[in-house]
Amino acid sequence: MRLQLMLFVFGIVGPIFLVVYFAAQPDPTLRWMYWWGLFITAADILIALAITDLEVRTDREKAGKRRRSQQG
Repeated sequence: MRLQLMLFVFGIVGPIFLVVYFAAQPDPTLRWMYWWGLFITAADILIALAITDLEVRTDREKAGKRRRSQQG
């Protein structure tokens, strides 16, 4: 959970780029903010999901080992 929170704190850059891009007047020089904002935001979400999946799998394996050791 702490790692996910850190990713969201560090990953605030992507949404900030998107907000600035949409809040600013139409300016072709800001187009990079849109694409980098999308990329950073998507990467943050995918990394957080991968870390969550890894932690859930690890917790399930630990729980399974505990149950087997208690039964046997």
